[in-house]
Amino acid sequence: MKKIPTGISALDTIIKGGLPVGSVVLLLSEIGAGGQEFVYTSSAKLLMVKEDPSSLHLVLGDECKESILPEEIHHITFSRAKEDILEEIKNSFNQNYYDVIENSLNISDFSYPYFKRTMVPSAWTGNRNPSSIFSGNSNSDLLKELVDFLENNSEDNVVVIDSLTDLLTNKSIDNDELITIIKGIRRASKKWGGLIYLLLSKEVIDKSMEYLIIDSVDGVFNFEWSKNIRSTIRQRYMTVEKFMSVLPHLRREKIARFNAEITDYSGYHVANYEMIR
Repeated sequence: MKKIPTGISALDTIIKGGLPVGSVVLLLSEIGAGGQEFVYTSSAKLLMVKEDPSSLHLVLGDECKESILPEEIHHITFSRAKEDILEEIKNSFNQNYYDVIENSLNISDFSYPYFKRTMVPSAWTGNRNPSSIFSGNSNSDLLKELVDFLENNSEDNVVVIDSLTDLLTNKSIDNDELITIIKGIRRASKKWGGLIYLLLSKEVIDKSMEYLIIDSVDGVFNFEWSKNIRSTIRQRYMTVEKFMSVLPHLRREKIARFNAEITDYSGYHVANYEMIR
């Protein structure tokens, strides 16, 4: 089975080199629990090895030596400017992470079609002129633009859609149509042979819609904070809620959930894991 590394070395070691190509993975995260940092870390580490293949052992680990690196990594944003994302990364991670993301990560700003049917003035978003990736047609549709972009940029690549929360809370978007498109992405991704990450904040949409999305993807990584009110330190956890090709590895190792830490030096990383008792 061909796999693409997640870039989280402790996870890649356990699941034998990464996630199967063609997978659509939902990153379901409580606010600040690590979903965003997961994709930043993954993108940075994969791009580091793309730039310097000799660093594979150090950056990704030996389990990934037979894995496939994506041709490109695309990060799609709807409500945030590229400059804001880069500034966030610069303030959160070390210079090596920032440099490789600034130089090699393809950040596509979809804010023009996202905000154009709202009361938000173009001066607020910096969109006096539409981005070159859009036609500028006032009748263009955000979901159509997204589908066209994926069709042209997903083959053999990693694509991060940041985020489903923006789409699901935009009143101009039909949520039923969005669910159908996610199911279509899942089918098409098997042909594209890359990896699609979908970010979604927890407890923003109702549970029935959340379950529909979970049912429409290949895998679900759940990021959450510890609920232990006696602890003086807030602990982040990651669990794999759904993933047919990943869960058997976790069951074999009796892993219930991963204890995660986020540092400026290593980004998102698995510090330990809890065993099933």
